[in-house]
Amino acid sequence: MPTLRRATVDDAPVLSDLAARTFTETFGHLYPPQDLAFFLADAYAVDKQRTILAHPDYAVWLLEDDGVAVGHAAAGPCGLPHPQVAPGDGELKRLYLLKPYQNGGHGSRLFRAALDWLLRDGPRTLWIGVWSQNFGAQRFYARHGFEKVGQYLFPVGETRDDEFILRRAAHVR
Repeated sequence: MPTLRRATVDDAPVLSDLAARTFTETFGHLYPPQDLAFFLADAYAVDKQRTILAHPDYAVWLLEDDGVAVGHAAAGPCGLPHPQVAPGDGELKRLYLLKPYQNGGHGSRLFRAALDWLLRDGPRTLWIGVWSQNFGAQRFYARHGFEKVGQYLFPVGETRDDEFILRRAAHVR
């Protein structure tokens, strides 16, 4: 059974590699190679992961199978471009698993760890950005009380993806 643990600054290289692998495995086929390469080098750079892992307002969890990272979730302050985002709102920023670990309850474990952390000080509004064509993720988040409240264009190199903005009211646990 894979184990779940909070990532530390020392995990930055592992997180960088895993984030790039899971994003590519999930979405890589959608982009021209140069757009994908630019996005991965920028978004998942080791230094960026180190900064996130060191910041007290962010948290990342790693799912490991026999010591090898196979999934991750990241949470922090909401940075989505929606006019109703308020100071103190939280966001599930990433939730990815390598394909062999999908549909086995591991995503729910990562999701629950992130939500528990986001709600550690009490109820607050939570947000998630999800690709408009990721119907499985949309169904998963809807089961947990998230509703579509907007959309925006998410840049991957020169490509712009249509992303939905999902929100869950503070009173929903």
